[in-house]
Order: sequence, then structure tokens, then C-alpha cells
Amino acid sequence: MEITGFITAIIIGLIIGALGRLVVPGKQNIPIWLTLIIGVVAALLGTFLAAAIGVDDTRGIDWIELALQVGLAAIGVALVAGMRGRRQY
Repeated sequence: MEITGFITAIIIGLIIGALGRLVVPGKQNIPIWLTLIIGVVAALLGTFLAAAIGVDDTRGIDWIELALQVGLAAIGVALVAGMRGRRQY
């Protein structure tokens, strides 16, 4: 991955985090900054996973890669929201 790809993944990751949060049903008690970090990580992991299975470079929009990224973000948001919800204050 080149530096431009890495910067693009970060920018796209911010959007992916928000989409991942929208996909998860119910209210998530996590701050927006944490959602955005989860989105960046999910975008990077989704890009590497798409490259591993060979669907990272297609003509037009890479829908499979995007679906992987949003799915990973949704899983990440659900896991973090679940862990934060069990904390005792």
C-alpha cells in the first residue's frame, strides 16, 4: 500500500466508521471519536482482506471491498459498544 492509499484509507475510514455505526441496531454508548478510529482500522483491515482474496482492484467502484470495510466497522462498533456497556461506574 502506497502513502496515498494509506491517506485515502484514513479518509474513507472516517466515513466507514459512521456507516458501521448506522448498520448496528440500537443505541451505541461510545463516543464519535472512537467510532471514527474503528472506521479507520476497519477500512485498513478491509483493504488488506480484499487484497488477500483478490477483489481489491476491479473496474469502477470496489463494492466488495466497501462491503468488507463497512461489515468490519459494524462488527467493531458492536464489540466496543458491548464492552463499554458492561462496565460498572
